[in-house]
Amino acid sequence: MKYKNLFIDLDDTLWDTFHNNKECLKEIFIDYHFDSFYESFEAFFAIYMPHNNIYMPHNNLLWQQYRDNVINKPTLILERFMYMLRPMGIVDPDKALKLNKDFLGRTTTKTKLIPGTMEILEYLSPQYKLYILSNGFREVQALKLKNSGLAAYFDKMILSEDAGIQKPHKKIFDYALVNTNSRRNETLMIGDAWETDITGAYYAKIDQLWYNPGHLAPKEFEPTYRVGSLLEIKNFL
Repeated sequence: MKYKNLFIDLDDTLWDTFHNNKECLKEIFIDYHFDSFYESFEAFFAIYMPHNNIYMPHNNLLWQQYRDNVINKPTLILERFMYMLRPMGIVDPDKALKLNKDFLGRTTTKTKLIPGTMEILEYLSPQYKLYILSNGFREVQALKLKNSGLAAYFDKMILSEDAGIQKPHKKIFDYALVNTNSRRNETLMIGDAWETDITGAYYAKIDQLWYNPGHLAPKEFEPTYRVGSLLEIKNFL
């Protein structure tokens, strides 16, 4: 068997970030009576999306800046909600931070998974050592894993905050290899994000499996494997 260790992204590879976050934001929209300022939830969501969309690589201004060390974590946390509060005339940072804390707390209770997640983890876990490799925040990722029933499948979770650098930078992949006692040529990275997961692994000389449900065309190079659904991973592993 070629691979012994699998590094797997969490957000929108296993845990359905888009729909879970949208559900949280809809709750916030209702509970905070934001309908007094926005004509609809979709109008409210349309402001959040372009500035804080970690799961769509062409539409993630703040996360891109965070990965490139242009802004730090506190700035990201503050600004992602200030974008929505400023149109309402709210400029108090404390209100944005309170909203962020509420939002993060709600996300940890959401359990919607990408279709096929449990079946593919049941298939992979007897054969490989599985590790989460994520840019997500420490205070929420562990709870998301636990509450959605994923934690039992993984030996360890490697976060960018632990490594001090985010995907796609090579150093986080090197850090993950060292901290999981994994060999580069026996490791495969599985993720949905071309820029962070697939390009990052490619330049770290780690094989890549691109979960690509939108059937987008690859850029610059052909990944080691491509799948349109998680269950297609069985065709390669």
